[in-house]
Amino acid sequence: MRRWLQIGALVAALTAASAASADTIDVNGVKRSYTVQLPAKRLVPLVVALHGKTQRGADMVARTAWPQVAKREGFAVVFPDGLNHAWADARTKAGPALRGPPPGTDDVAFITKLIEKLVADGTADPKRVYVTGVSNGGAMAMTLVCARADLFAAGASVIMNLTEEAAVTCHPSRPLPMLLMNGTADPLVPYEGGRGSSYFAADGFWSTEETLTFWRKLNGCEIDDAGASDMPDRAPAEQSTVTRISSRCPTGHDVVLYRINHGGHRMPGFSPDARFPKIAARLLGPQNGDIDGAETIWTFFKQFP
Repeated sequence: MRRWLQIGALVAALTAASAASADTIDVNGVKRSYTVQLPAKRLVPLVVALHGKTQRGADMVARTAWPQVAKREGFAVVFPDGLNHAWADARTKAGPALRGPPPGTDDVAFITKLIEKLVADGTADPKRVYVTGVSNGGAMAMTLVCARADLFAAGASVIMNLTEEAAVTCHPSRPLPMLLMNGTADPLVPYEGGRGSSYFAADGFWSTEETLTFWRKLNGCEIDDAGASDMPDRAPAEQSTVTRISSRCPTGHDVVLYRINHGGHRMPGFSPDARFPKIAARLLGPQNGDIDGAETIWTFFKQFP
């Protein structure tokens, strides 16, 4: 057991950042923290970027390109912190030795109140609010789209699939454009579904194909792929490639999958997503360097005001 606790601590440290969030908001009597990056302009698009389990919002700041993309494109981005470094998404079963947030945590209420605050103070354009997340954050992003589609213009989930438990509770008030980005060699959230090969993996995941079909059905799309295009292999050394799979959907209901061939439980990026890349590669699989996750997701989001 000590060995697994040590490995758990190592996984938690892979993307740890040193800075703590300074901003807080009260949600049902609980102080919730977040980091927000604001442009000089007011009434701008807002991206809510949700970290993975064992992480904090500061890890998304330090280990993704969201701050750089937001600065260049002039939108606001907020990095909320999950309690116990986790999100209370629609699933109730977590992998062994990885605890979730305290019982009764309402993260839908937290993110809703955070968005309402940034809209009320004139920062965010309520018609251009987007949500994305990585791993547990990806599950939370899908939970938010299911529960509060009225708040968002589009959503994106990285390295996460639905479960039966999450799917049966998903009844969005309207269709939203959705982007999925999953690796075929993910040891935690298996591309083909079921339980991953990692000790920390949970069971019961749908396959990426089933998850993609679910969102296509919700959005009124045809079930079959509209087409698949291979992205340029810009980083051949990591032996991972990307295939973009599109859908035939009504206008504004787009569903897209970026399949990371031989990619692990990692967000693609032009820079390392972990403090210790070699250890991360051994535990989580390879990180793709052909595309950048934040760049790709923002290119998708900005089509949908």
